[in-house]
Amino acid sequence: MNFSPPRQPSDTAAERRALAGRPVTLGSAYLTPGMGGISRLARLTAFAVAKSGCDLSLLSLLDPQPVALDGVSARLCKGSKAAFAARCLIDALRPRHFIYESAGVARGHARLGPFTRPCALWMCGIEVWSGLRPQTHATLRRADARFAISHFTLQRHRELHGDPGPASVCWLATDEDHAPDVAPGFGGPPTALLLGRIDELSSFKGHAEVVEAWPKVVAAVPEARLVFAGGGAGLPRLRELVAQSRVASQIEVKGFVAEEALPDLWRQAHVLAMPSRKEGFGFVYIEAMRQGLPVIASIHDAGAEVNLDGETGYNVDLDRHAQLADGLIALLRDPDKARAMGQAGQQRWREHFRFSSFMKRFEPLLAKFVEINP
Repeated sequence: MNFSPPRQPSDTAAERRALAGRPVTLGSAYLTPGMGGISRLARLTAFAVAKSGCDLSLLSLLDPQPVALDGVSARLCKGSKAAFAARCLIDALRPRHFIYESAGVARGHARLGPFTRPCALWMCGIEVWSGLRPQTHATLRRADARFAISHFTLQRHRELHGDPGPASVCWLATDEDHAPDVAPGFGGPPTALLLGRIDELSSFKGHAEVVEAWPKVVAAVPEARLVFAGGGAGLPRLRELVAQSRVASQIEVKGFVAEEALPDLWRQAHVLAMPSRKEGFGFVYIEAMRQGLPVIASIHDAGAEVNLDGETGYNVDLDRHAQLADGLIALLRDPDKARAMGQAGQQRWREHFRFSSFMKRFEPLLAKFVEINP
């Protein structure tokens, strides 16, 4: 399915004047780096709101340790939903606008007569598909503005739950505007990297499918290495699955990798392989593009919206088992092909997935949202 980039009419100078000094509270589950896509979305939103000139306040539901973004310290609720709702209500005692990184977190939004302030939220993948709870669905429908992270996410929600009301698609981006100083060398052992949380192995981010495909890859590319990086409850099961593989010696399960260690992983990789079935957008895809690596995603979710099949990598049909192995083999045994697709991906990142590109999409939506009388 071919999606065109979402575009918003923009008059940056007028928007900045309209946004200057407007009080905005951003509510999030996490703001700490390394806590998955929701944290990255919250941080991206916070940076954009601050850059727009709004008076930003931060409220975190789950962060256990102090965290600050752009000079703004978050108020921590340390897992207490009651404390989160109370702080939303306190903020609502004075006119302001609220943005939440997900519909689930937006359930804490205060709705109390004259203190019911405008609420915007992000529609994030699986949370608004099969995982949508009735109370979260009601929160989604009551929102004053809805930002969907991909066309796929919005379409999937409509197929399953009907029209949520007016919603705008706003692709996400990396925090950075610049590519790494060192481009991939595509030297050393041909290496496929799957970087992502390991919360389940069945039909989600593709860990089990890549393990299953790996013997065929090694038969064609004998020096090939597979590296899994990411923590989560599914890590022990993944280790068991890898141990059962007849090519287990060529598969490494690193577990959680700290942010400062990620550049080494990217430099060693020849391809990012995360053929997921339930990705609402996929920050890791655009980070791989920023790094200059080709991507293997799937046809089953928003990965096919971000990654261009045959141009920046491959989008495989996981129900046709040979496609995944064939895509990996094509890239791992042909460094020139991998380099060319990686360069095409980096160009796509420059055009659509840099932070400045996100600001051009998000700022008009933010300006329209704050026009709502608080």
